[in-house]
Amino acid sequence: MSRIAVIPGDGIGPEVTNEALRVLDVVSEQDSIPLDFEELPLGASNYLETGEVISDETMEVLDEKDAVLLGSLGDPRVKPGLLEKGILLRLRFHFDQYVNLRPVVLYEGVPSALSGEGRDIAMRFVRENTEDFYVGLGARVGKGASRSELVLKRKAYEAKFDIGIDLANEEELAYQIGVITRQGARRVLDYAFQLAKSKELDLVTSVDKANVLTDMYGLWREEVASASERHGIRSEFQYVDAVALHMIRNPGRFKILVTPNLFGDILTDLGAALQGGLGFAPSGNINPDGVSMFEPVHGSAPDIAGLGLANPVGAILSAALMLDTLGHGGAADRIEKAVQEVLREGRHRTPDVGGTTSTSKMGDAIVDGLRKTSC
Repeated sequence: MSRIAVIPGDGIGPEVTNEALRVLDVVSEQDSIPLDFEELPLGASNYLETGEVISDETMEVLDEKDAVLLGSLGDPRVKPGLLEKGILLRLRFHFDQYVNLRPVVLYEGVPSALSGEGRDIAMRFVRENTEDFYVGLGARVGKGASRSELVLKRKAYEAKFDIGIDLANEEELAYQIGVITRQGARRVLDYAFQLAKSKELDLVTSVDKANVLTDMYGLWREEVASASERHGIRSEFQYVDAVALHMIRNPGRFKILVTPNLFGDILTDLGAALQGGLGFAPSGNINPDGVSMFEPVHGSAPDIAGLGLANPVGAILSAALMLDTLGHGGAADRIEKAVQEVLREGRHRTPDVGGTTSTSKMGDAIVDGLRKTSC
């Protein structure tokens, strides 16, 4: 029995999550997969009612689960970032979800900036999810200080970091420190190479900026080379700017890309644009040995909440990623094939790609496609 916490969240989250749950119900019945769902009412409404983002009691409930299925977070009635940091980021770090997995697939029938070009877009980004420039180490130096204090602070800063810049006449400076540890790099790289092996792929592309940030990404490259040898799969090194270029010019050359946190965050949104928009983009925040969390990347879109205009495909594919991670790869493949067939036929398109199909009708089409298949 897989125990799954469901957090519909805010905005369009409940609508798209409902369609994902309908799909999960069908494959659960067809493939005899025991799934136990518990809905947790976290999000803006809960916060405004209770004043609490997430309680210790709720965290204890989550600790007993095998996975979390999340809709979306964010509401204009709540200060930006409060819910995202208080729920999403807290769960990522609490459960040490050090892998962010983002498939980028352009399905036939989906309009895209590159559709109609005869190009194969089917890549998987493995993004390190807990280190790099997202560790929260930084400060602003000089804010609120007197003139003499500023000069002393800046001279001390220059001496400490040997940056060779005269800051005596500046009003203020800010800095952010990125961190990559060998353990942090090694474990996400192992995941990426194991994923390549499971998909029978013979190349992993590593993304960095080692020509400028030599210490951080020099360590990263050492671990890439070690992982490549350890797993017997070829690797290549690409700078992040070159990867962005090739994603447009020749996206078919990439299959598995492994990236530090910041670059993965940026490139995967570019990938979402290539696959037709955020409505088609699933993601997983994964701890291979713990609780993982799955969510579409489109956000809460409060302006269309409740109107039946949201695209549920990203949420449905996120549910498929969850099943695959829980060991039900066959059911996950059938969900993706059902989505692929509905999109290929072209009769059902949600408004984000110029169609008129409602959220629930798109869910109906995918459910119908699943019911036509046999286990």
